[in-house]
Amino acid sequence: MTTLMVQGTTSDAGKSTLVTALCRWLARQGVGVVPFKPQNMALNSAVTADGGEIGRAQAVQAQAAGLVPHTDMNPVLLKPNSDTGAQVIVHGRAVTHMNAVAYHDYKAIAMQAVLVSHQRLSEAYPVVMVEGAGSPAEINLRAGDIANMGFAEAVDCPVILIADINRGGVFAHLVGTLELLSPTEQARVKGFVINRFRGDIALLQPGLDWLEARTGKPVLGVLPYVMDLHLEAEDGLDQRQGDKAAQVLKVIVPVLPRISNHTDFDPLRLHPQVDLQFIGPGQAIPPADLIILPGSKSVRGDLAQLRERGWETAIARHLRYGGKVLGICGGLQMLGQRVDDPLGLEGDAGSSPGLGLLDFVTELEAEKQLRNVVGHLSLEDAAISGYEIHAGVSRGPALEQPAVYLSDGRCDGAISADGQILCTYLHGLFESPASCTALLRWAGLEDVEQVDYHALRELDIERLADLVEQHLDTPRLRQLCGLD
Repeated sequence: MTTLMVQGTTSDAGKSTLVTALCRWLARQGVGVVPFKPQNMALNSAVTADGGEIGRAQAVQAQAAGLVPHTDMNPVLLKPNSDTGAQVIVHGRAVTHMNAVAYHDYKAIAMQAVLVSHQRLSEAYPVVMVEGAGSPAEINLRAGDIANMGFAEAVDCPVILIADINRGGVFAHLVGTLELLSPTEQARVKGFVINRFRGDIALLQPGLDWLEARTGKPVLGVLPYVMDLHLEAEDGLDQRQGDKAAQVLKVIVPVLPRISNHTDFDPLRLHPQVDLQFIGPGQAIPPADLIILPGSKSVRGDLAQLRERGWETAIARHLRYGGKVLGICGGLQMLGQRVDDPLGLEGDAGSSPGLGLLDFVTELEAEKQLRNVVGHLSLEDAAISGYEIHAGVSRGPALEQPAVYLSDGRCDGAISADGQILCTYLHGLFESPASCTALLRWAGLEDVEQVDYHALRELDIERLADLVEQHLDTPRLRQLCGLD
């Protein structure tokens, strides 16, 4: 049984991408491989087959490995709900809220959960492909580390270090990171991968030769910059758009301070007939056909920000002129009459008035709802699949006209009597081609081109595996995976 870990010199260096690529590369060879991230901090999450919650990136890596997502793939998930605190999720279940100082002391307990999950996976799969978090050279975070070298030392695994040349300073990133590690940690680094290179590789070769001579470690390869590659972002907003048709539906989404599961909108960004814009603080709110209120990890706080930025007035004006509004999860809760948080689950205990556009109230409860679901929309009876991740329970007359009918007999969300407002707790509702088409038609797009988002994601995972074959030292990678 072999464990191989990918660490990065910075956040967004390409760790998630490389782990995804290596999982598919190995799976194509018939090797049993499983993704693993000891600790993740992200507001984009997925629901697993065992009814828990993990980082969205690990769910994509599971797809690359040909597996169903499981909580052992990401045993510790931190979901920030303020600048200093986060919900702590262990083995898929929320166990507590902590500030950064308290969590630092909690790491020893979290490490035990990490090691238990890793042990189970290593007993079941020949190769465990591990993704680190941030950088291993964050001096202030090294004590009690469970996400990078602390984990690698605990399980005695080799490490690949990846850096993004597109940021600039790639040799400083690699050498500097290595210099800040202890001697035993330095010995774990078995090679470097340089990510997002543009241009003629011959011009980079002198630098690669210098790096190998300076560190005594091999460069395992240089991955090219791929303009149109799409993988779901672990946390940061990806605002790239594909080529658009002449006639498009204009969709806008407010960027809330605690926006969560914004991967919901990836199918819309990639749709040739949709112009999706994320509107941040200080930006003018442009005219649109559809306004979507996204999920939030701090609904009452984000609702206050929404009002402060003028969105309440803009939404009212948008509806007067016949525009459509869609609320997803936290966005659903904002559309109601009130949001109550008596236990202080997302901040200070209390209540906040909603936008008052639909007649229901929401109360946040301690037990989080986590489900993968299937069903059909009230619109066109379109088939839908998605997942629920929410602490709120909504009750009220508006919910008697549901947006979704689920196969387990439950109803979800609501659609207003005039048909202008629709809301649902379901994430992933645009990933199903039929439901995406129905929703776009509801929003005003007449002749909708059906797009299979899952097929697009599968195509890009295959492209990543091709890049491994073409640009990395695959014999050495096989050795590191214990295969040769």
